[in-house]
Amino acid sequence: MSGPARLADDHLQNARRVRWLVVLMVLSVLAWVLLDRLERELQSAEARSVAMVLVHLRSALVIKGAELMLDRHQSLANAEGGNPFLWLEHRWDVYQGPCGHGGPAPGNWCFQPQRAGGTDKGWLIYRPRQPITVEGKAVEAGQPVAWVVTTGFADRNRNNVREQNERLTGLVLESVPLQATRANRQDARL
Repeated sequence: MSGPARLADDHLQNARRVRWLVVLMVLSVLAWVLLDRLERELQSAEARSVAMVLVHLRSALVIKGAELMLDRHQSLANAEGGNPFLWLEHRWDVYQGPCGHGGPAPGNWCFQPQRAGGTDKGWLIYRPRQPITVEGKAVEAGQPVAWVVTTGFADRNRNNVREQNERLTGLVLESVPLQATRANRQDARL
């Protein structure tokens, strides 16, 4: 090959390399955007899943509370700290039952008895797989969050403290803080 032909061939090879480099850069950016979007969608799906489970549990509490108020031999106070998963006909794949050592696996729920050795009173615990927002609070991946079944009451004087003359109105599911995988018993009101 003569000098000018070789120079043109080298120039063509360099142009192809530059094009391939540009294509790879564009594909890398698109892959980055796609993976970021996928991660956000996974977080959103997990947050919606937790919200759906909480809605179902709260619905079960409304029904259970009505049943207890109609039964003269039962009281709402006895259901405090109970496990609402047991009050549902539906069996959830993400519910592990009683919590083992270390709590539930990521993406699962369990019931932590109040005392070692088991009891029918305790807390529901969920451990997210990803950072999500649960009931308006940011929760990191793997950080367990807890709820407890407690009683609602007609707060006539609006001080958020139940007094003797304020009647119970039903069962509610309240978020409680966790301290080293044990719920704060004062906040849980058990």
